[in-house]
Amino acid sequence: MKNPMLVGVGVVVALLGLLFTFQGLGYVKGSFMTDSNFWAVAGPVIAVGGVLVVVRGVGRRGGGQA
Repeated sequence: MKNPMLVGVGVVVALLGLLFTFQGLGYVKGSFMTDSNFWAVAGPVIAVGGVLVVVRGVGRRGGGQA
């Protein structure tokens, strides 16, 4: 693992993106975000951003360097 801090932040952001998506779709109640089209669209975008941060934090494996 190249940067564990980036991986941790990316996982949290991805999970929040999923939560925002479920709130926007109305599966999670009790927030101003519930049943909001904005969060139903923004949530997956945020989740993908989190996954990209995780990928960057993990870095390349192998690479042939000694």
